[in-house]
Amino acid sequence: MSRPASPSPSEGPGDGHVLRADAIASQFKSELLSLTSSRPTFQARPPRLVGVLSTSGEPSRRYAEFTRKMCEEFGVEFLLKEVGGAGGEEARDGEGAEEAVIEANEDENVDGIMVYYPIFGGGQDQYLQQVVSPLKDVEGLNFKFHYNLYHNIRFIKPSQLLKPNLNPLTNPSDDPPTTAIADDTPPPGHVKSILPCTPLAVVKCLEYAGVYNKLLRYGDRAYGKTITIINRSEVVGRPLAALLSNDGARVFSVDIDSVQEYTKRPKVPNMRKFHPRHVVHPVEMELKGCLAVSDVVISAVPVKSYKVKTEWLKDGCLCVNVASEKNFESDVRTRAALYIPAVGKVTITMLLRNLLRLREYNELVAAPASTSSS
Repeated sequence: MSRPASPSPSEGPGDGHVLRADAIASQFKSELLSLTSSRPTFQARPPRLVGVLSTSGEPSRRYAEFTRKMCEEFGVEFLLKEVGGAGGEEARDGEGAEEAVIEANEDENVDGIMVYYPIFGGGQDQYLQQVVSPLKDVEGLNFKFHYNLYHNIRFIKPSQLLKPNLNPLTNPSDDPPTTAIADDTPPPGHVKSILPCTPLAVVKCLEYAGVYNKLLRYGDRAYGKTITIINRSEVVGRPLAALLSNDGARVFSVDIDSVQEYTKRPKVPNMRKFHPRHVVHPVEMELKGCLAVSDVVISAVPVKSYKVKTEWLKDGCLCVNVASEKNFESDVRTRAALYIPAVGKVTITMLLRNLLRLREYNELVAAPASTSSS
């Protein structure tokens, strides 16, 4: 595993180390470049990503431009469709977004779709996430992928992505086992399920920083770590809590009105067998108490004024800022041993990795059809 670089001159003797996203993302760069340059089908037609921008919000536009630059670096074609509020002052945010997604779904030359949220907010955005075909869902927000994430189902048959969004339990024979997995190699006939790119990016940051113990069994490598995640959003906070707890961590999910514990640990005393997937318990704790015992603190609050109090942090912890705003006080490194101020470059790298995987999954789905027709 790569190790963080030496402290920069700006870091004093009592300061924790700043770990930049560039260093973390770079370890996946060679993997992606190798895939885009070596696969004949990628050479015949480069992977294509369509971005749907339907909001006048400046952060979304900056993110779209950032996506374009990363795609160019990896030889991926990026097409930005500006509709609604993004296309002119007279149009409203969201107008034409669904139509743009459907058009991209039906275009055989499009391998992935990403939508720059929020657009409408709430249920309408959640509906739009399900309009994106799971075969093109680079953000991993489709019901099929979220179901697998929350139920700790790590692999999927490519053919399942063609089926309607029904509960996978209606066809349980298609699901691989969730327990006794020796490593991350998919069983025969299966591929890795797509994970939401921002939560996955955070996991990769924690792996790089040594939070995951590779000596432990796959699926339990975060065992022994206590993690607090601030903001239980459906896009980042909640799926991230599930991912980390399914990997063995004890996770406190802190939102504006409650604190929940995500864990595979049994509540019955002296019972050592873990649950096959995480369970959620309400806890009578406040943020201050959670931070005092947390080895890792992750904040994703999209509010400029919100700051995690440095004095509440456990000495030697790792702090990860996921929000576009800085959620930690300026002196965070007086308590934190490691501080990751942003994860955007890792997020885009994971998104592009999802794109290349989905292109491969589409080819696997098409292969039987082409074989039978020949």
